[in-house]
Order: sequence, then structure tokens, then C-alpha cells
Amino acid sequence: MPSFRALPPSLLGSHRGRAATEEASAKRIHVPVARATVDCAIYVDGSRQPGKYTHAAALDRVHELEAGGQKAFVWIGLHEPDEHQMEAVAEVFGLHPLAVEDAVHAHQRPKVERYDDTLFLVLKTVKYVPHESVALAREIVETGEIMVFVGGDFVVTVRHGDHTGLAGLRRTLEEEHQQLALGPYAVMHAIADHVVDSYREVSELMEHDIDIIESETFSPTSETDIEPIYMLKREVVELRRAVSPLTVALGRFNSDFKDLMSKEVLRYMRDVLDHQTQAADRIASYDEMLSSLVQAALAKVGMQQNVDMRKISAWVAIAAVPTMIAGIYGMNFENMPELSWEWGYPAVLTLMVTVCGFLYITFRRNNWL
Repeated sequence: MPSFRALPPSLLGSHRGRAATEEASAKRIHVPVARATVDCAIYVDGSRQPGKYTHAAALDRVHELEAGGQKAFVWIGLHEPDEHQMEAVAEVFGLHPLAVEDAVHAHQRPKVERYDDTLFLVLKTVKYVPHESVALAREIVETGEIMVFVGGDFVVTVRHGDHTGLAGLRRTLEEEHQQLALGPYAVMHAIADHVVDSYREVSELMEHDIDIIESETFSPTSETDIEPIYMLKREVVELRRAVSPLTVALGRFNSDFKDLMSKEVLRYMRDVLDHQTQAADRIASYDEMLSSLVQAALAKVGMQQNVDMRKISAWVAIAAVPTMIAGIYGMNFENMPELSWEWGYPAVLTLMVTVCGFLYITFRRNNWL
């Protein structure tokens, strides 16, 4: 009979680890799309239809309504879906694999890309983190991402981050359904407008922090600390990287995608571009201002060091006089002037005090002390 030997503990543990990993992967494959779905709704002529739908059932219902001559689309919102959930959605809506990969892994620059008749828009979201003091804050701007897939009869939004919720925007659009009546590209405009408005709000809040840093930097009574300036500049750079690339992306709508959107939606997109340009210019000015503040702070620190060195040099000069005289009379030679004089000791002390006092007055008049 063939003999079987037990696996060594190390190999047995490795085998069990691989089995557990394969089992976990299998479980992840079967996680339903509903776990990542925040909301899924059908809109007909701008009005939300009652009922709950899966992403596949919603698109089928939209096709039925379109066959009956009604204008309808589905809007599904996803929050941080995994690869298999996103692939299931992509299969139903016909999304391009490259765009799907970007939507899953996130960390993309703001951009807009066209895949046949589908637009893929990447937006960076920002949130101002409240803090008591700029000097003590470790984070002022928090960033996230929203990816928007838009086709002729669907909108798929994929969000990354805890502050990127679109529930409030969806409710606002449903209450004022005139914009929803313009179709799925109007939803894309509303999301872009919502994100750009947050840029303006965050930049206005950061302006207050910059004003505080500027006042402290140029205050004659306060010591200059460069670290808060560097920290604030780091946050402004992060904000600038999130905001500035979107200007180019939004500029492409009126030149490259006119065949996909109505004139009304294109007008709305131009308005968003104007607001985006204003926000980007303001943030760029903040970056330049903080660079100037860094230079000013370094110059102020250098001046403070020069003042400190002058004070040290002045006190050293004053201390050198009694040190020199005491050193001369401490050499213990037999033939030294005034050694046997009765008033020699008081005279030397008086000379020391007089010279030191003269030097102190001179340095004070010259602002060295």
C-alpha cells in the first residue's frame, strides 16, 4: 500500500491560508450590487417613478418606456463598489473596461473621456475640515472622488469618500424636476455644478486661515513660526491639484461633445466652467500668496537672528572689558603697576564699571541692546 506522510506544519498553514484566501475571494465575487447601491431610480419627463429597482430591472423598464414613446432614464448611485460589483453594472450598461477600472481604483485626476456614445467624467470632491487653530491643525482639506458615466438613457455615479454624498442633490433635482426633464446629461451638469460650488465654498473658508497666517507673519510682536505656513501651503497645493485640471475637462464639452448634449445643457456647462475658472484662479492666487509668505517668514527669521546676534555680540563686548582687566592683574607678576597702591583695587573696579556702562549706553543708542 502507498504510504502517506502528513504535511509539515509550515506547509499545512500555507495551504490553509491559500484556501482561506480563495474562499474569501469567492465570497467577494458573489457580493450583490445592492450592497454598494445608494439609490436607483427611474425618471420620466423629470419625475421620479415609484418603486424600487435593481440596476438591470431599471434599465429594462426604461427601454420599455422608451419603446412607448416616453423620455426616460435611470440614475443609479454607487458608493465604493468593488471590482466584481462594478463589472456587473458595466455589463448591464455597456461601460468601457478602462473607465470601469478607473472607477474602481479611484485616485484619478479630473478628466472627461468619451467611449462611443458614453461620457466618463471624473471629479475631485473637497471638504473643509473645521479646526480651532491653523497652527495646531493637521488637515484642513479632505478630498474624495465622484465618477459619472452618462449615456443616452442612464447615469451611473460612483463615489469614493465619506463626504461625497449626492442624496441632497438628488432630492433638490427631484423637487425642481425641470432640469431632470432635460435628460441624463443634465444630471451630469448638476453634479459638476455641485462639486464646483464646493470648491468656491472651501476656498472662501481657507481665505480666512490665510489671513490669520498673514497677520501673524507680519506682526512685529509675535515670533514667526514657518511650520504652519508650510502646512497650509501643502493643503492649498492639494486643493489646487484637485481643482485646476477640471478646467481643461469642462472646456472640452463645448468643443468635443456637442453632438451628445442639447444646447440648453451646453449653456449650463459653460456657466459651470466660468465658476470653475474663478475657483481655480482664486486657489492659484492662494498658492502664490503662501509662497510669498514663506519668503517673508524666512526673511523675518533671518532678521530676528541678526538682532539676536547683535545682542549677543554687544553683551560679549561688555563682558570682555572686565575679563581683560581681571586677566591682566591675575598674571601674578611681581612688578605690575599699582599693585601696592591703597586705592588700586577700587580704582580698577571703578574703571571696569565705567567702561562697561559706556559700552552699554553706546549699544543702546545704536539699538544693539
